[in-house]
Amino acid sequence: MAAVREGGAGVWLPPRSPSGLVLQTVEMHTGGEPLRIVPRLEVAEAAAERGLSLLSLRREVAATQDHVRRALVHEPRGHAGMYAAVVVRGGAAAAGAHLAALFLHGAGYSAMCGHAVLALGRFALDYGLVAAPVSPETAVRLRCPCGTVTAFVPWDGSRSGNPVRFHSVPAFAAATDLAIDVPGHGKVVVDIGYGGTFYAFLNAEQLGLDVCSSKTRDLVNAASAVTEAVKKQFKLHHPESEDLAFLYGTILTDGKDAFSEEPTTNICVFADEQYHKGLIQLNQTRTFRSSTTGSLFTGKAVQATKFGDYNAVVVEVSGEAFYTGTATFTVEEEDPLKHGFFFK
Repeated sequence: MAAVREGGAGVWLPPRSPSGLVLQTVEMHTGGEPLRIVPRLEVAEAAAERGLSLLSLRREVAATQDHVRRALVHEPRGHAGMYAAVVVRGGAAAAGAHLAALFLHGAGYSAMCGHAVLALGRFALDYGLVAAPVSPETAVRLRCPCGTVTAFVPWDGSRSGNPVRFHSVPAFAAATDLAIDVPGHGKVVVDIGYGGTFYAFLNAEQLGLDVCSSKTRDLVNAASAVTEAVKKQFKLHHPESEDLAFLYGTILTDGKDAFSEEPTTNICVFADEQYHKGLIQLNQTRTFRSSTTGSLFTGKAVQATKFGDYNAVVVEVSGEAFYTGTATFTVEEEDPLKHGFFFK
């Protein structure tokens, strides 16, 4: 059925009765990182009402509803860098938080996403998920698959603002100065850090690259090679759930001195080990600049704690999140590419 043009208003309407799934989203970005928020997904809500934990809900959605993820984040509705969050309210999944979230990306489901948390903090206030927000700042409790984090969101009495900050789950160094053999690059030394997900960290110079001047494709390829090498050569362990014991990606840094006042530039290919090494102190703020957009984030360790057998810290991350629009996506049953395709 063709689209219909209304009178002289110049407004084009979609087909009256799309033959398939319809998904409504709120679109945001944090420092250029996109976030496609799904405020309501019936199958996720129904599963949550059965009393499933968020990790169990994550497994069930991955097993039975993965076509939704692919439709949202893959081409033609998304792209290789698209990220999404399904909002879940109530039940064991939210576990006393204002909301819970499932994080979706091109390859699957992550346990934590800092840029998504910053955006979801604003979303929670502006879309009424927090009953009585207070000025000048409201605390928003958000249940992630890795645990509960708290976002602190500016509130002027009618709408949210920036910057947003959040306190992480306990972050720790799983390994430091770990020698890894990376095909095509030889031996490199990495640190493995956890702050909701596990990442490998290393100076890009070890790979013969510079995060500010090297081609993005070369940085991505090298970081991906490090990720795969670490997965094969190092066994990860999570103190609470082996569902969370996986390496999410690699972060390449510029190797700048931790005590420098200058922003450090990095590229994250899908902090904490510096505190573990004694290179930064509690409440010492570090500024991080995106190598692609130039956007700035800040981070600092605000509290020492224990997480299982690990010495850990609670990290505060701050950044700016902005709305970019809303969307209604249709998945027509007869479309041979209805569930998307992945174009690298």
